[in-house]
Amino acid sequence: MVPDAERILEDYLARNPAARLEWNATQKLKHDPRITRVGRFLRKTSLDELPQLINVLNGTMSLVGPRPMLIEQQAFYPGRAYYNLRPGITGLWQISDRNACDFVGRAPYDEQYDRILSFWIDLGVLFRTVFVVLRGTGY
Repeated sequence: MVPDAERILEDYLARNPAARLEWNATQKLKHDPRITRVGRFLRKTSLDELPQLINVLNGTMSLVGPRPMLIEQQAFYPGRAYYNLRPGITGLWQISDRNACDFVGRAPYDEQYDRILSFWIDLGVLFRTVFVVLRGTGY
């Protein structure tokens, strides 16, 4: 991220109504002005997720589960399953819709995962994650 990233984001959203709509729907931007060139590469290849392995090792995250969300994003999240599960590096949403889904659309994936939770499901999600990462569809 660039220095003063939050101010840059707010200025960008104030000047760009289409970006504001995208941000309100997805809580992320395809063309985020806060991201450096190196950061864009890390996101595209999902290498920016690797530091989260530390959180898996210390028990605050899981390899598979719902995407972590910020406290201010909780107001937009309509589901309950997220609060029953440990956040994960990858999950059903990431291997299904990933960037084609709005923020609210993540909730049904979390609800489904909560219902079908098992070692074999996790193994399948991890396997499919490899192919999603290799396609480089992150942003």
